[in-house]
Amino acid sequence: MDALLAGAFLASAIGAVLFDVGPALDGGQPSDWQAWAWVGTSLAATGLLAVAPFTSRRLAMRRSVLATVWLGVGLVLCGMWLVVRALDVGSPGEDGSSVAESALAVAAAAQAALAVFAVVGFGLRYRRYARDLDSWLALALTLVLFADLQSVLAPDLGTRELLQGDFLRLLANGVLLVGVWRAISDAEFGRAVADERARVAQDIHDGLAQYLFAISTHITMLEQGASLDQTLPKLKQAATGAQHEARYAVLALSSAGGVAPFDAALRRYVEVLTADGALDVSLEIDPGVRLAPDEQIEVFRIVQEGLANARRHADAQQAWVRIGWRAGRRVVSVRDDGIGFEGGSVGAGQGLKSMRRRAEAIEGGFSLRSSPEEGTAIEVVLRAA
Repeated sequence: MDALLAGAFLASAIGAVLFDVGPALDGGQPSDWQAWAWVGTSLAATGLLAVAPFTSRRLAMRRSVLATVWLGVGLVLCGMWLVVRALDVGSPGEDGSSVAESALAVAAAAQAALAVFAVVGFGLRYRRYARDLDSWLALALTLVLFADLQSVLAPDLGTRELLQGDFLRLLANGVLLVGVWRAISDAEFGRAVADERARVAQDIHDGLAQYLFAISTHITMLEQGASLDQTLPKLKQAATGAQHEARYAVLALSSAGGVAPFDAALRRYVEVLTADGALDVSLEIDPGVRLAPDEQIEVFRIVQEGLANARRHADAQQAWVRIGWRAGRRVVSVRDDGIGFEGGSVGAGQGLKSMRRRAEAIEGGFSLRSSPEEGTAIEVVLRAA
C-alpha cells in the first residue's frame, strides 16, 4: 500500500510541475496537450490511490520496489505525453465542438468515481485497523472528491482562473501533510519504544535474572546444610536487589510505553531509588520543558544510569537532577558529590558509553566533568525545540 501511495503522490507532483506549474511559470497558458496530459496524470494518480487501501500484501526488497515506482511513474508520464500528442485533442469550445468538453466531463466523472473508492477504502481500513494515517487519508480524499465533483459539474481545461475546487485540493494537501507528519512521529515513537523494551529486557537479563540466580543458589546452599547465619544475609540482600531491579524495569517500561507521564515516572523512580536512604536525590523539572516521545525514553534512561553510577560506584551521598532551560536550550544535568575519577578513565565505563549513545540517538550534546574527590557532573544539551 505504501508503494502505491508513493507512486500516486509522486505522479501527481511531477505531473503538476511538468504540465501545470511549468507552463504558468513561463507566463503563458498551458498548451492543449499539456492540459490533457495533466488531466490524464491526475486520473492515473487517483487510480493508484483507489487501489492502495485494498492492498494488504507486504513486499520485500524495498529499494527495488521504490525504483520500480519511480520507473512506473516515469512511464505513466511519458505515456500521457505520447497519447495526447498523438490524439491532438483541442480545448473545449475551441471550434464550437463539444467533443473535448464531453471528454473532459467523462474524465472528471471517472476521477470522482475513483476518489469515492479511495475514500471508502481508507474508511474501511481505519475501521478495521484504527490506524491514524488511514483516517487522515480518508479526510483528505473526501476534499479531493468534492473538488472532482465541481469539475464534473463545470468542466474547465487550461484556464488560469482559481476555482473552489483548487482551494479544496490545497486544503486536502494540507490535511495530508498533517496526517503523514503524525504517522512519521508515531512510527518513530513506536521504534523508540521497541528499542527501549529490548534494552529493558537486556537489563532484566543482566540484573534481575542474576539476583534470582543468586537467590536460587543460596536456597540450594541452605538445603545442603550451609550455615544460616552466613547465608541468610546474602539471601536477603539478593532478594532486595531483585525487588529494586523489578521496580526499575516496570518504571522504565511504563515511561517508554507512554503508560505513565514522564515526570511521574521519573519522580517515582527517584522515590524507589532513595527508599533505603543510601542516596539523597534532589529532582527539579521545569514544567515549561517539553520532551518528544523519543527524548522522554532516552532522558529517563540517562538519568537512571547517572544516578545508578552515583549510588553504586561513586559512593555519593547526594545527587542533583535538573531538567530545565539555559540560553534557550533544554538541558538535562545529573551531579553527585561522590569520589569522582580521573578524566582519562571516562572511556572505560560502559554506563558512560551508554549515556553518550543515548544522547547521540536524540541529537543531544553530551559532556562530563569529574575529578577525584570532587564528584561527577553529566550534562546533555537537547536538540532545539
